[in-house]
Order: sequence, then C-alpha cells, then structure tokens
Amino acid sequence: MAQIKASEIISQLKGMGDPERARINQYYFKTGKGEYAEGDRFLGIRAPEMRQVAKACFSINEEQLRKLIQHPLHEIRFVATQVLVLQYKKGDEPQRKRVYDFYLENLDYVNNWDLVDCSTPHVIGLHMLTHNRRPLYKWVKSKNLWYRRIAIMATQAFIREQEFSDTFDLAEILLEDEQDLIHKAVGWMLREVGKRDRKAMESFLKTRYQTMPRTMLRYAIEKLPETRRQAYLKGRV
Repeated sequence: MAQIKASEIISQLKGMGDPERARINQYYFKTGKGEYAEGDRFLGIRAPEMRQVAKACFSINEEQLRKLIQHPLHEIRFVATQVLVLQYKKGDEPQRKRVYDFYLENLDYVNNWDLVDCSTPHVIGLHMLTHNRRPLYKWVKSKNLWYRRIAIMATQAFIREQEFSDTFDLAEILLEDEQDLIHKAVGWMLREVGKRDRKAMESFLKTRYQTMPRTMLRYAIEKLPETRRQAYLKGRV
C-alpha cells in the first residue's frame, strides 16, 4: 500500500480553500495582534470537508502526521487532530497509547478553541478515563490559555460516564480565570453535568454563582427552566 504523504494532504487542502471564508475566519478566530490566536492563518475550509479529508488519510504514519499537526495553517492542524481522534477510536490499547503520547508531544500545536474542543475529549479525555489524570491539574494552572482549556474540556469524556468530580475540581480552580474562552468552556462543562445530574450541578453553583464570571454562569444555567435561570441571574437562589 502506498504511503500517505503529508505534502499530498497539504496540497489537497490548499486547493480546497476559500479566500473569503479564510478572511472571515481570521476575524472570527481572533488572529489579530494581541488577540488569543495572534498569527494563526486560515485557508477557509468547512469542518465537514476537513473531516472527510481526515477519514481519507486515517492510516497516515506518525512521521507524516507530525508534519500536518505542526503546520502553520489552521485547517491542516485541524485535519491532523481529527486523524488522531479516528486513530484513537479505532485503535487497540497499544495504538491508543501511541496516539495519546503523540498528542501530548504536540500539545503546543492544539492552539485554538476548535482544535481543542473537537479532539481533546476524544483523545485526552477518553484515555484518562482509565489512566492517570494528574496532567489535567498541571495544565489547568498553566499560563497557556489552550492548556487550561484542554484541561477542562477533557472532562467531557468523564461527564459522559457520569463522573463529575474532576469537572468540579478543575472548575473551582478556573473560577477566577480572566479569559472569556475559559469562562465559556467551564460553563459549558457545568451545563453538561447539569443535563445528567441537575442536583449535582446546582450544588456546585449554590455557593459560587454570585461571584463566578457572568459568562460562565450563563453558560452553566442555559438549559434550566426559565424561572430557575432568572433566579440565578438575579441572585435570588
């Protein structure tokens, strides 16, 4: 079987780009000077199209995949993360360990919110369901915004298995985080807990909702009944 080459995937993706969509993405993903994704560059490709490319190059080896995940163009890194998701899902235990280790080796390149959200729960989170979770507690205190988001987003895999303690512990640490992207991620994960165990989520909010970032609170209570949601927003719980 012919070896899949990173150069061929890169050439294919460059041919799929839409300059107008790329321009919009440069703004949407905050790539300007001083913004959270400063310097990130886009081709302008839709996520479903990128996932199709990832499926087609699923069997790419680590050497070639490394060239994709370390590429300066955003969509090429996105395809690489989706290949990792597929390889982890379809792999046996030794293969999953290799995928997990590769992901950690290239963590600095998972550096925008969509890259994190679409891969971290499906690789880091799934692996940590049955393995050491201590790295999350190191990343959550990192100065790197994306490490902190990776830490909380990984717990989505735990939440799906009715395990909430790590989400609450990490959320506690992030209550005073200054980044809006962290407020949204924490609120989202708390909301996911609430879908499965509203009592547990509200127990966490009870002593924190009046001081936690407003965006975090709004995301957390989004699916509550309107009267209950308004009670939280007006500080009358």
